[in-house]
Amino acid sequence: MSKLMYAKTHEWVKIDGKEATIGLSDHAQHELGDLVFINLPAVGDSITAGETFCDVESVKAVSDVMAPVSGKIVAVNDELENAPESINNDPMGAWICKVEVSSVPDDLMDEAAYAEFIK
Repeated sequence: MSKLMYAKTHEWVKIDGKEATIGLSDHAQHELGDLVFINLPAVGDSITAGETFCDVESVKAVSDVMAPVSGKIVAVNDELENAPESINNDPMGAWICKVEVSSVPDDLMDEAAYAEFIK
């Protein structure tokens, strides 16, 4: 059974056993505005919870995307290279990468806690 969690830095992570799928929250894409570019990580890269693993560029600014979990990237959503705006259109469907998880921080929030956090 997968578990959807959120980081304080506005990334969502769907954890399913040892694999996690990572994307930007609806709140994050709304705050960023129209996304025009994403600098994707590479398969095989290691990521560390709380550290930058890629960045997105919107019409407003360039923003770092922080890793909500630690692990090794096993898949990247290459479709975002040509269509970064799909994060704006479907933030929960337009995942950035999939990770083989090595550790999950204790400060991730469930949907209710995240909704309270962004109020």
